[in-house]
Amino acid sequence: MSQQLGDQIKYRRRRILLAGASVTLASITGCLGGGAVSEADTPAVAALAEDATCDVCGMTISQHPGSTAQIFYADHSPDGHANPARFDTTWEAYQYEFKHDDQGWEETAFYVTDYSSVDYSISTESSDTFISRHTKKGAFALVADVTYVVGSAVKGAMGKDLFAFTAQKDAETFQSDHGGDLTTHDEITPEVVADLST
Repeated sequence: MSQQLGDQIKYRRRRILLAGASVTLASITGCLGGGAVSEADTPAVAALAEDATCDVCGMTISQHPGSTAQIFYADHSPDGHANPARFDTTWEAYQYEFKHDDQGWEETAFYVTDYSSVDYSISTESSDTFISRHTKKGAFALVADVTYVVGSAVKGAMGKDLFAFTAQKDAETFQSDHGGDLTTHDEITPEVVADLST
């Protein structure tokens, strides 16, 4: 692993640890009567409408293959509609997340397609291999609960992407069949996203 990539992973982990410390402090405050933070406060995943568009590229999500993502924010919402921000690729969701983290937006939930929970299909068109799209509520999992396969031969709406699995075994099988590397949410950096977006 390069020094730069190692530093970026440490930076992302540090941000997550700081966020965890904030939640712990808020929980303690709740025990003392100052309000509680709980899983019940996490927004529920939304089913995406047929005409829902990606908040990065503007494409109609249901008309293209691949992973879908949703991000909810506490005091902000995407341009033109209420939460969640929605995406036709996982890498675009991370691109959006990094940008809005830098602007101080507070994320309350980040969901991605969980290919362990759906009956997905792989198809070939010309020389490209694609994975199916799933937009119903039951097709999503929180990013903290998944293992990603990144850099596989399988493509989504915008080419290479991250494909998520709540079952580690499913991620390993997908990797064995289609290549790529296993990774987790806290290891996704702007550089990982940049590699996927080219």
